[in-house]
Amino acid sequence: MTTKIHAACVDEVSSVGLTLSPGQSADCSYFAELYAGLDQDNELKAAALDKGYDTDAIRARLAQDGIEPVIPPKSNRKEQIFYDKVIYRERNRVERFFNRLKHFRRIATRYEKYACTFLAMVHLTAAFLCAR
Repeated sequence: MTTKIHAACVDEVSSVGLTLSPGQSADCSYFAELYAGLDQDNELKAAALDKGYDTDAIRARLAQDGIEPVIPPKSNRKEQIFYDKVIYRERNRVERFFNRLKHFRRIATRYEKYACTFLAMVHLTAAFLCAR
């Protein structure tokens, strides 16, 4: 009942990648799956992620592909890392996407019993939001 939805979004209505994880798992462990599902022709300059994705491995992976990681450091990080707060403010578009997604009662209350059918409903809802 505590499923997390991980999304890679361009703006508040269009997502380019969606995946699910159990609620008790860490966000950072699903980054590779979400990142692998993105189009390789994407020309990203920066990736604004929340604190749950603050790991050295994720930062290294993004830097390897020439993408600036815009991730606020966790409070327990030994060395505080600088991030661009102006770019990070644009991450509110992702939060607006989740808000629009959860306006659909079927997504907000998770009627589906199986994760695969729930993910299918999330994809359908995201497509509907994009087409709207």
